[in-house]
Formats: sequence, structure tokens, C-alpha cells
Amino acid sequence: MFLFLSKVLDLFLAPLTWALVLLLASRARRLGPRVGRALFVLGLVVVCAFSTEWVATLLTRRVEAGARDTSRPDVTYDAVIVLGGGLDPSASERTGRPEYNAAVERVLRGFELLRAGRARRVLISGGSLDPSPEAVVEADVLSRQLQAWGIPAERIVTEGRSRNTRENAVESERIVRREGWRTLLLVTSAAHMPRAAGCFAAVGLRPDTLPVDVRSPSERTGRLSWLPRAAFLAQSTDALRELAGRAVYRLRGWTVP
Repeated sequence: MFLFLSKVLDLFLAPLTWALVLLLASRARRLGPRVGRALFVLGLVVVCAFSTEWVATLLTRRVEAGARDTSRPDVTYDAVIVLGGGLDPSASERTGRPEYNAAVERVLRGFELLRAGRARRVLISGGSLDPSPEAVVEADVLSRQLQAWGIPAERIVTEGRSRNTRENAVESERIVRREGWRTLLLVTSAAHMPRAAGCFAAVGLRPDTLPVDVRSPSERTGRLSWLPRAAFLAQSTDALRELAGRAVYRLRGWTVP
């Protein structure tokens, strides 16, 4: 039920949804022409504002602000925990090959840590939202990918049951306890790291953190463009969803500072 509600919430957190609702409401005759024009203009303002680099950057900086690199170069970690989210399941099912999205840096950084000897094992945490038996399980796909890149199978542990960040933490904690690992490094996207680290802390794990997939540009805000672009609208939407996710997780007690 929570997963279903989260998808509904995602829909209503999208600025494009807000704009469409306002534009449709502007056609309601009973509101009168003056209110209708105001709603129409407001709808255009919403979609244009959230489509600018300026707004998208402010939101992205906000969600990435709490991500901290606490990894220690002098430590060989018992395990690096790589959270799923970098695979495009639909495209992978269609082509029969691993197809990745912008968060692929999660598994790439995990591979680099293993290859450099900075971690003895990797725990890949990520299942599937699709309940069908033939659904692509991300942890299994990434495990095969790492093996194709030369990482021995005995250094790879997979967890393919989790469907969200809370379950990533719960399922990973069971494996960490079973394996007796003590030094851990958590790898996920910078925007996702504060919520992920909070979820792991809530189940009693406080691994070092290594945020990747950083999207905040280095330019000063005054130099950013105000021209609307579809890519910036998507970036704004992702940031709003992350902020809402953090609020929901805090309310449910799934994350702690």
C-alpha cells in the first residue's frame, strides 16, 4: 500500500501536474473569466519557473547539501554497500542487456573501490517494483556486470528483496549482522545520501558515506539561465520528490539524524 501511495504522491509532486491542473481549472466557466485568466497565467508561470536552470539548481543544491564524503582512504572496508537505482529495468527487459540511467555512478564507484582494494566485499542492495516472476532484479544484474568486469563472485553479496530506501537499510542490516562486517562504506547518489544514511542509522548502522552522481553545478546562481528546458523541469521534479520522501520518512520514523 505504501508503494502505491508513494507513486500517487509522486504524480502530485510534479510541477507539470500542478500546471496542468491550473490550466484545466482555468477553463471552468463557473469561476469567471478573471479567475480563469489568473489560473491560466499561474499554470504557465509554474511550468516555466520549474523548467529554468536557476530553480532546478537551487532545488538540487538543497537536496545535495546534506551529502558528506566521510570515506577514509586509509581504511580497507569490510564491505561497500551500493544502493540500487542506477538500472533502467524496462529498457533492460526490452534489450536483454543492462541499460543504465544517470545514477550508474553508484555501481561504477563500487567497482572502482573493489578494484583498488579499498573494500573486501560489495553488498548490492536493490530489488524490483515489478512482482512478476520474470521481472529484472537489479542486484542480480549488477552482480553479473561486476563479474563481467573481473570482480570474483565470492566478493559480491546481493540483496534483491528491497523496493525502497527503507527496505535497503532493513535488508542490508540483516546481511551485515550475519556476515559480521564492522567497517562499512555506503555509496549512493548525493541527492539520495541524506535519506539513505538516515535510514541506515535508524536500523543501527552508521557506515561511512561516499556520495556520487552529483548534479549541482559549480556556477554562481547569478550566472544560471532562466530559459526553460525540459531537462531542468525533470531535475526540479526529482528534487521535489526527494524532499517529500524525506518528510514522509521522518514522519514514519524510518530515518534519524
